[in-house]
Amino acid sequence: MRTVKEISDLTGISVRTLHYYDEIGLLKPTEKSDAGYRLYDDKALETLQQILFFREFDISLKEIKAVLDNPALERNQILQVQRKMLVTKKERMERLIASIDDILKGENKMDFTIFTKTEVEEMFQTMLEHMPENMRNIAIKEFGSIEQWKKHYMEVVSSEEMQKGYAKVVEWYGGKDKFLSVARTPVSKEVAESYNKRIEAILQKLIAKQNCDIDSFEVKELVGEYGFVMKQLAQIKEEKGFMMAQTQYYRNEQIKPMIDEKYGEGASDFFAQAIENYYKVK
Repeated sequence: MRTVKEISDLTGISVRTLHYYDEIGLLKPTEKSDAGYRLYDDKALETLQQILFFREFDISLKEIKAVLDNPALERNQILQVQRKMLVTKKERMERLIASIDDILKGENKMDFTIFTKTEVEEMFQTMLEHMPENMRNIAIKEFGSIEQWKKHYMEVVSSEEMQKGYAKVVEWYGGKDKFLSVARTPVSKEVAESYNKRIEAILQKLIAKQNCDIDSFEVKELVGEYGFVMKQLAQIKEEKGFMMAQTQYYRNEQIKPMIDEKYGEGASDFFAQAIENYYKVK
């Protein structure tokens, strides 16, 4: 058994912090001596180590406690999560060090990479696991194997052009961590279908107002509802950038004919203009 003072000397964590961890139930002492002093065994020390791993990533004490208190998570699962986080941080640090080395050598390449190799691999795996089976089989057939498909995905997503695009997407989510959190837990097929039905109903109502002034209350109300539903579906923090990107979708030369065929002549331009008008002053 170790005392609070011994734990503090061993880890560098202040005695007051250890007392606070006890008060909030994050790290309770194994037992107390007859004199009322807190005592910790090796298992408590291991828990403290896990807490310090999470704190390295500025994760709140409340979130750490929720993870450690989760009965579904075993020690090795928690360590795997922490290892993945540390590998990601290591890759980011190595990239930053390499960039500094380039600057010192007069070779500033201005690397603005958003996602690390580990994060891109995780994004592919999540997509693979949640993709409908028929679409997954089509992709595997097209690329020849999952490994070839993954290689292509890694090359495309890691490209400078795609990384610049992701930089804007990350803004919509309020940060990379939020984006990755959403990416790891996409909505179910049933939920996605429900949202798509709502969006389709809104677009049908909106196209019925095509002859109205785009500044009219009727049009603005529907665009506002459209943005609200898209924000919920995409789980983003701010939908303006996302919706403005939709205008580019509606003006895409390959997409426009399909939109106009489905909703009527001029529908694609009307949707784009209505969205731009709604968000231009917001």
